[in-house]
This record gives sequence, structure tokens and C-alpha cells, in this order.
Amino acid sequence: MPQSSLEQWVNHQIWLDGADLRTEYQQALEEGRDLTSVEAEYRRLSAVPPPSESWHQQIGGQRDAAWWRDAGAWVDRVQTLPIRADYPYVEPSDLAAIHAARPSQPRLKPWKGSRGRFLELVHGGLLGRICGCMLGKPVEGWSRQDICISGEDTGNHPLTNYLAIPTKAQEKKILAAKPRRFLSIKGAWKTMLLPTMSGMVEDDDINYTTTGFAILKQKGKNFTPLDVAGFWGDNIPIFHTCTAERVAYRNFVNFVLPPESAVVRNPYREWIGAQIRADYFGYANPGNPERAAEWAWRDACISHIRNGIYGEMWVAAMLAAAFVEKDPLAVIRIGLAQVPVKSRLVEDVEKIIAAHRDGMTYDQAVDLIHAQWDQGDHHDWCHTNSNAQVVAVGLLYGEDDYEKTITRAVMAGFDTDCNGATCGSVWGILHGAAALPRKWTRPMKNIVRTGVAGYHEVKISDLAEEMVDVALSNR
Repeated sequence: MPQSSLEQWVNHQIWLDGADLRTEYQQALEEGRDLTSVEAEYRRLSAVPPPSESWHQQIGGQRDAAWWRDAGAWVDRVQTLPIRADYPYVEPSDLAAIHAARPSQPRLKPWKGSRGRFLELVHGGLLGRICGCMLGKPVEGWSRQDICISGEDTGNHPLTNYLAIPTKAQEKKILAAKPRRFLSIKGAWKTMLLPTMSGMVEDDDINYTTTGFAILKQKGKNFTPLDVAGFWGDNIPIFHTCTAERVAYRNFVNFVLPPESAVVRNPYREWIGAQIRADYFGYANPGNPERAAEWAWRDACISHIRNGIYGEMWVAAMLAAAFVEKDPLAVIRIGLAQVPVKSRLVEDVEKIIAAHRDGMTYDQAVDLIHAQWDQGDHHDWCHTNSNAQVVAVGLLYGEDDYEKTITRAVMAGFDTDCNGATCGSVWGILHGAAALPRKWTRPMKNIVRTGVAGYHEVKISDLAEEMVDVALSNR
């Protein structure tokens, strides 16, 4: 049934009000807040049913203006609560304190490659990212089980190719298994499926890679967090952003500037949004993970705190390291060296490293993630750390093979397009564009579409060339 104009507008309001109490409560608990003094008010506010079956809609229902006022006040009060005395983690958000909380820094040989080799690797990272994103995008939001059902009944599980439009017989068989999300691959989703796929469709993962590049091109290597916020306002429509980014955008236009923009009524402040914005900062700093991570911090701190920031720093540092270090485990550890050693991100990624070291199979490692996180809970599904674990699984269990790296990331579930993209990006930097299998690159037709002004549709190879030129001019 078509949505009314009012219903469409209400759906645009998702993430803007900041009164997602359940997520705020869970987030605050995980970051160590002592919630004793606000428990009773939380229970009272949570007892009021939402206006509709959809958790984000705000038309009618029992939540009147007084409820929204009280809920906002509760969220604001949570931000003033102290950290518990028994909290075991040290997780600052300002750069100096992050640096002080890091382990000793690894020594890397400097990058000394030619411009041609630099282009080959950057092109590989960008193309590898795009293909991994396109693999995961049609099943974003699907459970691990539904990905398996759809794949098995179309002869593509374990995944060995992009998803394809099912035949009538395959569709009937899949629907008989009652997957929750199968029908979402119809209609407009066919542009992301074989055989009708034709280049990269617009996606926030690739938008942000292009955005990072465009910021450096416009502002240079001394860009600031405020420059990032200003670029968003000038170039990215607010409804093209999600979760923490949309909240931060709302804060910008209300003159709440970085770093406060990351915390004011932002229950999504440790979600994956910053982690997917890391890549160009890694591409532009070959062999220099510390500077890559510092640039990523300038970007992340406008919308995220703590592990939300660390995820972007980790990925940027991994990509910078991948120019000069070719062992995936070493690349992961070099990335972790840029974030606080007593953080939850380090602890969670180390669990995957230990599982791989101890001989756990791929399926056992993925089971370990699902035992820790509930894929049906939007906070767990979209958190930085759950998805960082999936990225680590893809890189460690990918056996240095592009196809296995991206497919094993996507089959694990959670934020599938983000994780396929990040794993593909790291692999592409490790090996270069020429090493990417044609089966994966051919359907892209050398075309990427973004929401960034000047890059709405561009050749992937041309974008890689320009990315290299801007990086070299900012060495």
C-alpha cells in the first residue's frame, strides 16, 4: 500500500528526535554510566507504548508532547551521570588521551612505491570496496539464517557470486522456508542483482569514501572537524545520512558543533557509521597508519565517541599499513595499535584473533559473534564492535582470497554491505586492482554512482586517479 505524504515524512524523521530510550539506555550502560538514579524514570517512560508497530513512527498513539519532553530530558540527564567505579575500560574520545592510551607504536618501513604502483593499490582498494559493498547491499538487514536460505535455494551458498534474481521455482522454494527479508530483493533491488546489475548504485559506504576524498581535495591535509561538518551541510542532504550521522547533522544546523554534536541526544554514538567513513584516510597515507588514524579521528569525532571513533581509526590505520605489510593479521594488529589498549574494540577484535589462532573454524568464529550480539537487536546489529569482529573474521578466514574474504564477511550477517566493503577495501590495498577477479569486477562496468556533488556518476578508474593525485599533493 502506498504511503501517504505524512507517513513518508514521518519515516524521514527516524533518528532525528533523539528519544530512542531503549538504545540510549543500552548504550549508556555499555559505556559505563551509573544508571541507578534514572532507572525508575526509564521504566515509566518505556511503559508508554509507541504510536505504531514501527518503532520509529510518531503519528498518534499515546506518546504526547509531555512524553517527548520528558524523554528528551531523561536522555540529557543520562549524559551527566558518572562512570561506574568498577568500569574496566579506558576509553577517551579526545585525540591526546587516545594517544596516551595506545600501546607502543609499531615500526613500519616507509612506503616508497612509484605513482603507478600507488594508483594500482588505491584503485584496488576502491574497486575491492565497491564490489564487496554490492555483494552485501541486497541482504543488508537480513539475518544470517535468511542469507543462507536464499543462497541455498538459488544455488549460491556458501556465496560464490553476487546474488541473482531467482527463478519462479526458486522463489517459491525460498518463500516456503519463510525467510523474513526475502521479498526486499524485488523491484528497485534488481539493480543490485545479476544479471541486471550495471555498475555501483549509490550507497552511503561509497558516498563517505568519496566524501573523505572531496574534503581533502577542498580543505587540504589540515582539515578540521568543523570543516567536515561544513562539507556535509554543503554537499550531503540530511536524509542521505543515517543513525549517528543524521543526529549529528541535526545538531550542526542547531549550532551544536563538534565535538558536542556527537553526544547531544545521540544514542547511536558508538554505531558503525564512522567506521565506514575511514577508507580514503587510509588510502591517502600509505605506510603511515598513525596519520591515517588521526585524520579518521577528525572525521569521526563530529558524530561518534569512544568505540565509534576507534572503529574508524582502526580501519584507516589498517588500510595505511596494508601498503607496506602484507599479512592480514599484522595489518589488523597495526590498526589496533592506534586505539586505546583497554577499549572494548580491542577486546572484541582480540576474541576473533584468538579464535583463529586456536583453530576455530569459520562457522565457529561466526557463532562466537552471534553468541555475544543479538542480530535481531538494532543496537547490536549496527554497533561498531560487532561489525569490527565480522571484518576481522573476513580478513583472517578469507585465506588471502578475495572471494572468500568478502563472502565470508557477508555470510556472517550484521551490517553486510559495510563489512563486505571494508574487507574488500583492505584486500584491494594488499593486492592491487589487477588481482581482483573479473567475475567480481566485470558487473561494476567501471561505474560508481554517489550522492556527492561532482561525482554522481563517474568511472571508478578516474576516481582512483584523482584520489591518488589529491593524496600525493597532501603528503
